[in-house]
Amino acid sequence: MYRCATITLIKIRNISVILKFPRAPFAVNLHTPFLVQGHYIYVDTSFAKQGEKAVLLSSDLQAEEWSCLRLVYQITTSSGSPSDPSLLNLYVRFEDESFDRLLWSAKEPSDSWLIASLDLQNTSKKFKILIEGVLGQGDTASIALFEIKMTTGYCIECDFEENHLCGFVNRWNPNVNWFVGGGSVRNSHSLLPQDHTFKSELGHYMYVDSVYVKHFQEVAQLISPMTTAPMSGCLAFYYQLQQGNDNIFSVYTRDGAGLYEEIWKTGSPGNAVWNLAEVEFSAPYPMEVIFEVAFNGPKGGYVALDDISFSPVPCQNQTELPFSAAEASCNFEEDLCNFYQDKEGPGWARVKVKPNMYRTGDHTSGTGYYLLANTKFTSQPGYIGRLYGPSLPGNLQYCLRFYYAIYGFLKMSDTLAVYIFEENHVVQEKVWSVLESPRGVWMQAEIPFKKPMPTKVVFMSLCKSFWDCGLVALDDITVELGSCWSPERLPPPPGECTFEQDECAFTQERRNRSSWHKRRGETPTSYTGPKGDHTTGVGYYMYIEASHMVYGQKAQLVSWSLRGVTGKHCLTFFYHMYGAGTGLLSVYLKKEGDSGESLLWRRRGEQSISWLRALVEYSCDRQHQIIFEAIRGVSIRSDIAIDDIKFQAGPCAEMEDITQQSSGYSEDLNEIEY
Repeated sequence: MYRCATITLIKIRNISVILKFPRAPFAVNLHTPFLVQGHYIYVDTSFAKQGEKAVLLSSDLQAEEWSCLRLVYQITTSSGSPSDPSLLNLYVRFEDESFDRLLWSAKEPSDSWLIASLDLQNTSKKFKILIEGVLGQGDTASIALFEIKMTTGYCIECDFEENHLCGFVNRWNPNVNWFVGGGSVRNSHSLLPQDHTFKSELGHYMYVDSVYVKHFQEVAQLISPMTTAPMSGCLAFYYQLQQGNDNIFSVYTRDGAGLYEEIWKTGSPGNAVWNLAEVEFSAPYPMEVIFEVAFNGPKGGYVALDDISFSPVPCQNQTELPFSAAEASCNFEEDLCNFYQDKEGPGWARVKVKPNMYRTGDHTSGTGYYLLANTKFTSQPGYIGRLYGPSLPGNLQYCLRFYYAIYGFLKMSDTLAVYIFEENHVVQEKVWSVLESPRGVWMQAEIPFKKPMPTKVVFMSLCKSFWDCGLVALDDITVELGSCWSPERLPPPPGECTFEQDECAFTQERRNRSSWHKRRGETPTSYTGPKGDHTTGVGYYMYIEASHMVYGQKAQLVSWSLRGVTGKHCLTFFYHMYGAGTGLLSVYLKKEGDSGESLLWRRRGEQSISWLRALVEYSCDRQHQIIFEAIRGVSIRSDIAIDDIKFQAGPCAEMEDITQQSSGYSEDLNEIEY
């Protein structure tokens, strides 16, 4: 359970939030406005400048049950569309993490109050809610909050007794719309029922009336808040249909890409009593639920809806366990997981290669296992090796991601292809194949797919002829539910940085030719540096260009300020140190108030042609920063690169294994030559 929270105002550069009476009545987006008197808090350009922040911080909270956090907010701006709008961000701050997790963000201006409903998964850890307003461009920019409320339950649940209607909205239609029924409101020509919640005239519900229908197939939609956390279980609600032969009552889901999927429809004519409907509901990614009524004529009567609830267990008429996409993912460190191959030929082999100056290691850590199609050692022209994934349920949207590397082929096209195998129809459809790719570089592929029937993913390697064979490597296969490019996906938490968009919150004291630089592809000097980044193979990384530096010169990349917490932290990142004259890469801890830094990790000299993973475990109960320092070696072939930095709470789970694997690279930390 959680307890009532106090809100602390944090002043930044003398910016604060102000209490005021509402400038306009708070109205739900239906026809009848509800006037709510009270105060709100705001920050605007009358006492703050563009880019400055105002922050609200709650007291310690604990949600041992699933909870819903609702904000009533408004963002206003000058006329026109400013290139730099105001931002309202909401973060969750866990007590054992040194960074805040972005849960929700809004920037669209509005001339009325809006409602945001945010699901908070149950957790035993204490946390705080942090609300940040960042003023954008314009002379009249402002951000206001009318209400902050946290309750036990799911945001998708609603009994329609409160003015804000739990964030449900009506999609406006000139002829038919969802209205609030019950209470003292009597604006329908139909004889409407009592509500289901209180079973009296004082309670409220939602209804659609056909009296205003002018055309066939008039549609009214009631749209739930977008889910913000994965959930799966039973969605239940009560409904009534009057003269149901002339209307169709359906329930749909809609994802961030606008894709609809029907999950329920009335199967028989309705009656004027409250009926219970139970629907199997799965929202592994952000999704809305839409209650839709379509009228086929003016005598459709009414449809009423009340008491929407959700349970995280399957409905009573369902016995199947929800599908977990993790079952179809594998990094091959332990075994083949749930993947298998056909009986013909040597096929795919699980291998481990100690990386050196000539051979590339796996993608997961640089020192682990991956799959290799040994087509180079077969003498059969047209040889095919197939790797099958586990069965995936039909009628779900999937995103398949994996890493591959190609070696030795003269012509690369179609040396690796991905098929979707429909089990019921024994049909294979090619959905992806290699066209051209840098040789020996781990590249990421993304494939969205959705099939109505159960399917399997099949990876196929092909040896075209005896004279044109090579090696095909495969690693880190993941399957996720949802679109690969869902617009609802929030940016990674501030504890992670891939350098794909920017340099995150890392800073440098100076920026010149001898600083850290952001780059994609190969570095300019041959026989040093990576051929591509670690994240996707074609993305960005940070590196030092040795040809712009002198022997012993250093460059420092400094993290944002991290909050001190009790317990251990785990820092992971990937580094690339290839080149005959490679110098030194070090990681330092800089504590607030200390004049010096303490050394956490170090590597000296050429390590591998591969990206290697580093795990650094440390403790710090004060505000602190992490510093990545690269020192140029004896020659211009000493480029050093880093990528995919991640901070995590708690100890490094794989520290013991990594320590044993990397014992050959150990350093005397007291021996510094530069």
